[in-house]
Amino acid sequence: MSDITTNHPTPPDDLASRLALPRYPRSAAYDARWTVDNAMGPHALWLLEWLAPALGLDTLPPGARVLDLGCGRAMTSVFLAKEYGLQVTAADLWIRPEENQRRIAEAGVADRVLPVLAEAHDLPFGEESFDAIVSIDAYQYFGTDDLYLPTLTRLLKPGGRIGVVVPAIHEEIAGSEPPEHLASFWEPAFWCFHSPAWWSRHWTRSGAVEVETADWLRDGWQEWLLWCDAVAETSTEEFPARMSRENAALLRADRGRTLGFARVVGRRT
Repeated sequence: MSDITTNHPTPPDDLASRLALPRYPRSAAYDARWTVDNAMGPHALWLLEWLAPALGLDTLPPGARVLDLGCGRAMTSVFLAKEYGLQVTAADLWIRPEENQRRIAEAGVADRVLPVLAEAHDLPFGEESFDAIVSIDAYQYFGTDDLYLPTLTRLLKPGGRIGVVVPAIHEEIAGSEPPEHLASFWEPAFWCFHSPAWWSRHWTRSGAVEVETADWLRDGWQEWLLWCDAVAETSTEEFPARMSRENAALLRADRGRTLGFARVVGRRT
């Protein structure tokens, strides 16, 4: 793909065309202003659209039950319901269900998406409740625990899949210090970023799933930077705008040497 790292102020009217990437045709059909206003990190719809074929979302029957774990402002839950006809449980700790319920109703999928307040280690669901589990830009905060995946996958029906997309590093970092070019940006929380190979081994060793996919998003850092610039320039909220400016500076310093996204899919054994 062409270089998309140039930072130019974007008039609101140009936002949709700027964010319409050929790789993500389904995401491009959603209102760009809506995606910016509900941003809590990288472009969640792009990442979910990348995950979908590996997770086999098109092969799930209409009405199949899916847990969207760490759904944020429920954009991904709306996408799952609209694009794949799924029954979605939208679970998040930080966004209250009534706030997400308004967003879900406005999107016209109140009959297919149920918002729930839940912490990832205390999920109020029975065993074998879901046909699939999805987590976009959230799993890294709790899923590095060696004991977590076997507990979570009890919620899957036998043969059901779990798929996640997480901020990642291309290869594991040796030692206890970050790469020199990222030292001024690095925060302790960034150590939850791992490589696709690390995630594959982590899931395989759990014994809970057969890993089917563990790979890297080609040019993902450029797409992440494009999104950060768009949010920084057009968001009406100070916090996402500030965070996007900080992340854009980090990504420009790195230029794809270290940071990007990993996609991991496993089938319950």
